[in-house]
Amino acid sequence: MTAPIPEAALEPIPEPIATGGSRASRATWRAFRKQPLGLLSLAILGILILISIAAPLLAPYPASYGTDVLKPPGGGYPLGTDALGRDLWGEIVWGTQQSVLVAVAASAIAIAFGTLVAVLGAYIPKLDAVIGVVVDLTLSLPVLPLMILVAALVGPSTSTIILVVAAFSWPEVTRIVRSQALAVVKLPYIDAARLMTRNHLWIIGRHVVPAVAPVIVVSVVVTASRAVLSAAGLAFLGLGDPTTWSWGRILYEAQASGAMVSAWWLTLFPSLAILALVLSATLLSIAYNDARNPRNHDR
Repeated sequence: MTAPIPEAALEPIPEPIATGGSRASRATWRAFRKQPLGLLSLAILGILILISIAAPLLAPYPASYGTDVLKPPGGGYPLGTDALGRDLWGEIVWGTQQSVLVAVAASAIAIAFGTLVAVLGAYIPKLDAVIGVVVDLTLSLPVLPLMILVAALVGPSTSTIILVVAAFSWPEVTRIVRSQALAVVKLPYIDAARLMTRNHLWIIGRHVVPAVAPVIVVSVVVTASRAVLSAAGLAFLGLGDPTTWSWGRILYEAQASGAMVSAWWLTLFPSLAILALVLSATLLSIAYNDARNPRNHDR
């Protein structure tokens, strides 16, 4: 399962400049504050992150089993119980922690590697041709079947899920960042920097990476939502970490126990949690992409 890249995130951004970064950031924030959906999405993501951090304070870790089997929401169970009598609220809370962990870790690895490959390819023309072929080939592969194959061969664990999701997410990051980096390296101030120093790593770190930073920010949010969907899909297929709660595991156990149809709350609440994270991340990336457009700064 992969989250579609918003069309707004793929739109070309205005020609980057080397100065005025803080001023542009303030203008972007002013424009972003005028977008209700963007602020709402940011608030939802913030709440999910707070829930993941405060999970031990919000609910005890779900026990192995309980006595109240398939209780609907209400009473002492605000979200009901599952087929083994465990509190669904606790499963959702601890599943939030796992989902946020996978999203942050997998997107961080994919962004770091994808950005490095993209910037090096744009800066070194001979390397760019090879990177372009590798990226196009990787993007043409069926991602979900390959994820299932790798996860099944390596064995289910949180680290496996993170590495598998990151391994199949970096090409999209490289494609987006590379398109912007190719425009950046042709700008006059990059040529001037090359005349001033032969330290290419300094030029890349000081000028190229900051210029493509807005695209990287969009990629972070989109890649995180893709990581959550992919991890939930693998867990639903029984390839998630069996020792840790996740939203996908809740759906998997509901399906395995045959309670998915009769106990509506077992599918509704984890699905809403997945939807909230993915939809808010997508809307946030679109809102940020609109806010960084200089044409919207004076509105």
